[in-house]
Amino acid sequence: MHREKMNADSRTDYEQIELTARRRKLAADSITYFMLTVWAVIVLFPFYWMVLTSVKSYGAYNSEYIPRFYTLSPTMQNYADAFTAVPLGQYLVNTVIFTLATTLLMLIVITLAAFAFARLDFKGKNIVFVIFLSLMMIPNELVIITNYMTVTNLDLRNSFTGLILPSVTSVFYIYLLKENFEQIPDTLYYAAKVDGTSDFKYLIRVMIPISKPTLVTVTILKVIECWNSYVWPRLITDDERYFLVSNGIQEIRENGFGRENIPAMMAAVVVISLPLIILFLIFRKKIMEGVSRGGLKG
Repeated sequence: MHREKMNADSRTDYEQIELTARRRKLAADSITYFMLTVWAVIVLFPFYWMVLTSVKSYGAYNSEYIPRFYTLSPTMQNYADAFTAVPLGQYLVNTVIFTLATTLLMLIVITLAAFAFARLDFKGKNIVFVIFLSLMMIPNELVIITNYMTVTNLDLRNSFTGLILPSVTSVFYIYLLKENFEQIPDTLYYAAKVDGTSDFKYLIRVMIPISKPTLVTVTILKVIECWNSYVWPRLITDDERYFLVSNGIQEIRENGFGRENIPAMMAAVVVISLPLIILFLIFRKKIMEGVSRGGLKG
């Protein structure tokens, strides 16, 4: 009887401890989700305000002495104006051409460079790679000045070639892909060499398929980078035929709607931002997967 009572007391104590642990976990999870919700609202509110403003008429927007967080009479006229007041469609086409060409060329360059640093043995490889990494320490302003002088001397201003060439490589992406390549077992490489496979075939048939998540991540990040590029396109071209959407925003503000027509400006910004938002929502899992794989070695 005494032993049964002790066992019952032990079960009661265990249940009490388990209940306390569950309550603590519930409280911790509640605080975590609350903080995440608050942070999500803070992050997403500018996007909500941008879309809300874009569907307000010019008169309704200016008549609001106190900004309203809703509208009872939305309009799509601002979106129509975004494509008629300035050649926004041409800016989008230019940006797509610039983004696709730059991303494709960069993928070729960084893949070959990462393969060389990760798999090939040549004299001075480590020294060259250290020099490559040291380039990340150079301020972008100095690189822009050098690139501008080079492109100008080559008479490539106001051309897609001048826009694209300085962006076809990235030390960081080479490093990220190299770390991913080095995770592939050496035995696969040696087995391929025994079968008479060339280095290029091994890269195409083995390394690239295995490293696909990282390559997808690099591609998406580069697309976002190109789409948001502002300083270099603004510096290298003053011909409207080569304006990108990021530069077109300034043109819209100055010569399109005017500084006061904020709703029309917001409509143009929504049109420009929407492709990137959709791209991220579709490939967000692959972005996280590629970054995590590239950051882990072994």
